[in-house]
Formats: sequence, structure tokens, C-alpha cells
Amino acid sequence: MTGSADSPGNPSPGNPPAGTLVLAGTPIGDVADAPPRLAAELESADVVAAEDTRRLRRLTQALGVQVGGRVVSYFEGNESARTPDLVEALVGGARVLLVTDAGMPSVSDPGYRLVAAAVEKDIRVTAVPGPSAVLTALALSGLPVDRFCFEGFLPRKAGERLSRLREVAGDRRTLVYFEAPHRIDDTLAAMAEAFGEERRAAVCRELTKTYEEVKRGSLKELAEWAADGVRGEITVVVEGAPEKNPAELDPDELVRRVRVREEAGERRKEAIAAVAAEAGLPKRDVFDAVVAAKNAARSAPSEGKGLS
Repeated sequence: MTGSADSPGNPSPGNPPAGTLVLAGTPIGDVADAPPRLAAELESADVVAAEDTRRLRRLTQALGVQVGGRVVSYFEGNESARTPDLVEALVGGARVLLVTDAGMPSVSDPGYRLVAAAVEKDIRVTAVPGPSAVLTALALSGLPVDRFCFEGFLPRKAGERLSRLREVAGDRRTLVYFEAPHRIDDTLAAMAEAFGEERRAAVCRELTKTYEEVKRGSLKELAEWAADGVRGEITVVVEGAPEKNPAELDPDELVRRVRVREEAGERRKEAIAAVAAEAGLPKRDVFDAVVAAKNAARSAPSEGKGLS
């Protein structure tokens, strides 16, 4: 049974067949981890869009292959401008291979815009699976892996970073972050402040490389360790929030959770409902805690403990 003329990859009469966008995972460290299909795709693609053409050259030399088609740069600075040209090539029938410096394109790397544009044009998008720093760090962390959330890079500004962390302070899923070596000490300190000093975590650096290291401990311990400086590509895995019984959630904690949600943009009514559902309490109990904190703040504004 054949597909309809309007389905992806099946051209209408008079139109050329659309091409294919291939997202190719590349090694995060050891070049021997390159998937076998990667070499074949590099040799057969009509266009190879690379985040760094110099790194692409080193990769092809290590794999012993030659790129068969045209090579173009595709990085954060030119992603918006170059996407239309690549889509035009795809519409014209080209096989476009997208590779980034390490890992899977579009996961904290260039690629999302091109994928979205290709999908909008009904162009087939497929992938060459490869190594992932997110999943590798998660597996090595020793923390629960049944439910997790990838948060990418945190904001560079301290206030914005702390606010983002507070948004997920109550999330019970394991959290995964990327971070730069010159910011890891400040980030771990902010995590200790937002999540609590005793929350377990793992700092994974230089994964699959010669100096691979996984440092596990409490956020307090890891922040102290990182104060001396940490080098390399870094992925941080943080334990999810512990599940608490309703009886363990005092009014101050309920008010804090409402405040975190409000700072993240939720209206107070929705924040109260969400905290009540999360804590397994009636909404009235959370509402009463918020009102009490508000009244306390009015009577003793210098303490700043309540909600305005």
C-alpha cells in the first residue's frame, strides 16, 4: 500500500521529492563511541551542517572518512539566518546532515529551529542516535533514574539562576543540568541554597574522556569541593525533592512553596491549588497559611516573612 501524494516524502505531481534532515549524534569524548551509521551519513549527505567545521574535520579524520557533500557552518550565531537556506535545500530533495560539537543536535545545541522549520514543510526528519551526556551522567550518578527532568544551562546572572532553581525546588524528579567550569562553584552554592545543603548530587566531568570523574555527595560537600576550581565539560545531576507527609509540612513551608510559584509567574489562586495538591492537603489549609503569613508581615514588616 502506497502513501498519499500529500504525505511527507511523497511529492505531488510535478514537484520534486523532498529531502531528509538527519540529526546525527557525535561522540561526547571518546571518538570510538561514534555510531557506525555516522560515517556512512557523512560520506553520503548532500549537505553537512556543522556547529564547528574545524571539529568536523578532526572527527572525519579520526573516523577515516571524507565528507561527500557541501559543508556549511551552523551555530548559534548564524542559526536563524542559515535555516531558510537549509530548508530550501531540503525542499529541493537534498539529504542534510546536522552535527554539533558533541552529543545530539538541538539538545542544548543548535538544531531546534531547523527541525521545527522542516516539520512545518512536511520534510522527513530522522536521527542517528549517539552518545548523550545527559543519559550518561544520569546513569553514573547513582541517583534515581525512573523519573528525571533535563534543565539544560541555568541563567548566568545570580538572581535569575537562584529564581530558576527555586521554581523546581519541590520537584521530586531527578534533575540534570549542564554547566560551565568557571560557574560550577557558584551554581552548586545556589543549588544548596535553593534545594537544601543535604540534597544529594553528582558532578560528572569529562565523560568518556581520559580524565573522566564523577564526584558524588551532598550539595554542601560538592560546593566546597568546587570552590578550588573544576575543569572540563560538566553535567550536574541532583536528587529530586524528598516526599513529605502532610503532617511534616508546616505553614512556613507551605507559604514558601506558594511564594516560589508566584515568583515563577503563577497567580496566587493557582499557586495555592498546586501546593495543596502537591502536599495532599485541602486548599483551605494552604490558603489559611498564606493569609496568616500576610497578616504577620503587616504587623511586623521588618521580618519580611509573609506574602504581600
